[in-house]
Amino acid sequence: MASLRLAALALALCCATAAGGQTVPAASMHTDDAADAVDLVPRYLLQDVRGRIVTQETFRGRYQLIAFGFISCPDVCPTTLLGYRNIIEALGDKAARLQPLFITVDPERDSASVLREYTAAFHPAILGLRGSPELLRRAAESFRVRYEKVREPGAAADVYTMDHSTGIYLLDGDGRFVVKFASNALPQEVAERIRGLMAADHSAQPFRRGNAPLR
Repeated sequence: MASLRLAALALALCCATAAGGQTVPAASMHTDDAADAVDLVPRYLLQDVRGRIVTQETFRGRYQLIAFGFISCPDVCPTTLLGYRNIIEALGDKAARLQPLFITVDPERDSASVLREYTAAFHPAILGLRGSPELLRRAAESFRVRYEKVREPGAAADVYTMDHSTGIYLLDGDGRFVVKFASNALPQEVAERIRGLMAADHSAQPFRRGNAPLR
């Protein structure tokens, strides 16, 4: 798993270098629709990498940045997480009011320990989430995310990839949908948008009782 993590991180860094330090477009096995979905009502009930129950209410008072993906993804998912890291760094001290989340669409292979190690390779603030097939389906539907296994004819049961929607969803401090960014959105522009929203949101309380960051 260490080699897989390092390979994914190396690929993400390579992609960023090729694009002048910015993220790059998704690969052919992914679909990215960056249009704002103003009527989205995101809901999820999943577990973090320590087995704790997490919902959209868990992070009340903090903005949530959410992407769906899987660890074996060769390109867009590691590049998205590299973008997360760049966004966090661009926000500086404001990053304390942001919770980046990565929801795996492949919980069959992405165990809690594997997911924890993988996300930590990009930034310790990124929290991986997983769940049962039913809970994952419900979460994906609320974000209008599509995903499915893709297996070559005759391949073994455990030899497959995942075709899934991409994009990065931003929720406000009350867990309400704000905007969907394209997976290749420039981290500096995303950070600037988030910074502006935070500045205008005078009611937000980043650390309410019982709402300490999960790590």
